Amino acid sequence: MTIVVNMHQAKTQLSKLVEKACRGEEVILANNGTPVAKIVPATMKAQRTLGAYVGKMKVPENFNNPLPKDIEDAFYDSKILPE
Repeated sequence: MTIVVNMHQAKTQLSKLVEKACRGEEVILANNGTPVAKIVPATMKAQRTLGAYVGKMKVPENFNNPLPKDIEDAFYDSKILPE
C-alpha cells in the first residue's frame, strides 16, 4: 500500500510514518501534492564475524623485536618533544 503525505502532515506524524515504512508500506512525502521523497527502512551492514581472518594473516617472527636505534631515537628526539 502506498501512502502519500504532505510535508506539513508528515512533520506531526513522522514516527508513525517511519513505523509504517518499516512494516513494508511505501511512504511518499509530497510538497504541495508533488512527490519529493520516500521514507524507506535503513539497511544495516552485516555484523563482523570474530575470527574471520584466522589463518589468513601471519605475524612476522621479528614483530616484537626492538626498533632500529635511529627510528627509536626519532621518537625521543628532544627537538620534537614539546617543552
